[in-house]
Amino acid sequence: MILRCMSCKKTFNPTKGLMTCDQCGDLYGTLEVIYDYQAIRDEKPTFSPYASVFDWGPLLPIKSHTPLDKTIGSTPLYHFYHLNFLEHLMIKNDGLLFSGSLKDRASIVAINRCIEEGYDTIACASTGNAAASLALLSAHTHLKTEIFIPKGTPKGKLSQLKLSGAKLHVVDGSYEKAFENSMKAIKKNHWYTRNSAINPYLLEGKKTVAYEILIQNNLNVPDYCFVSVGDGTIISGVIKGFEEFRAIGLIDHVPKVIGVQSDRSKNIYLTFKKGPPYQLVLEPSITLADSISVNQPRDFLKACIYMEKNGGHYITVGDDEILMAIKEMTELTGVFAEPAGATPYAGLKKMINNGTIKKSDQVVLLVSGSGLKDPNAYEKGLKDGIFKL
Repeated sequence: MILRCMSCKKTFNPTKGLMTCDQCGDLYGTLEVIYDYQAIRDEKPTFSPYASVFDWGPLLPIKSHTPLDKTIGSTPLYHFYHLNFLEHLMIKNDGLLFSGSLKDRASIVAINRCIEEGYDTIACASTGNAAASLALLSAHTHLKTEIFIPKGTPKGKLSQLKLSGAKLHVVDGSYEKAFENSMKAIKKNHWYTRNSAINPYLLEGKKTVAYEILIQNNLNVPDYCFVSVGDGTIISGVIKGFEEFRAIGLIDHVPKVIGVQSDRSKNIYLTFKKGPPYQLVLEPSITLADSISVNQPRDFLKACIYMEKNGGHYITVGDDEILMAIKEMTELTGVFAEPAGATPYAGLKKMINNGTIKKSDQVVLLVSGSGLKDPNAYEKGLKDGIFKL
């Protein structure tokens, strides 16, 4: 295993504290984890449909050190047939993970890496889900946990944080301000960081959701996979996971990935649309889907370069479409998602309505968080008349 800079392609051996390229800086010097794929392919690995994150051994950068490791992952892949708009819809429900969000996949890897490298404190900035995930999954360990969150974090996520025992730093400002404050504290106090794009190992946990989609579908490759997009790490992980299964010979092609952003927080969409070389486009961002409300997406470079290789693209949907997606998806499937978790459904409906997605296409939606995370969305849907009960 080596680390490689996404910009200059310089390679590094993993060492304690190494997170970003020393030449390209934190934003453009994000690192990717590269394995010996030919050696893994030669071993002809087989994987269980009930695999947890730590059952993907040769494709992981870390060993297991905590008793919760084997419980993270293996979320259900639901199949819905003969809908009036699609013959075969699949929903991968990561809202059923330990803290109620996909971020557990990244947190459990970060916690184990932190322990392995000998740190005693782990920290992150978050709009809520990553913070709640880290706080809950580290609660039983010896690690001290420092959390930086902006004011306005939804009640469901805030209650998890307050009860976890983590130390909270509530920032009067945006996620970007929380991120800035966290990085200053991390560098000053020599803490281990769980911040997206800064820590290259987070993506290695998130990519396992793509492995599960393929294994649980008997290695039958869907036509499309819809993913909501905030800072860019989840979608980068999904694409990397699909590509790695191709690299080790388990599949011969990959799903086309569609990244869905709110039209009120669309900087990765704008950056990708502008084309390479990818320079981050910045517009003010604030959407009711707090988990994907990001002014300065830190993993934009991976999200754009990986998407270009995949052949998929990014689309945007309105906040009202996201609220409607929560209601429609719950009514249709019983899967209750927070706004970011329902955003892929909104994207699917948009592409069905414009004729891009055909009724015969096999589609998987990634639900990244439970609807119980954000009761504010339900209240807003009632107030705006979108949820007519």
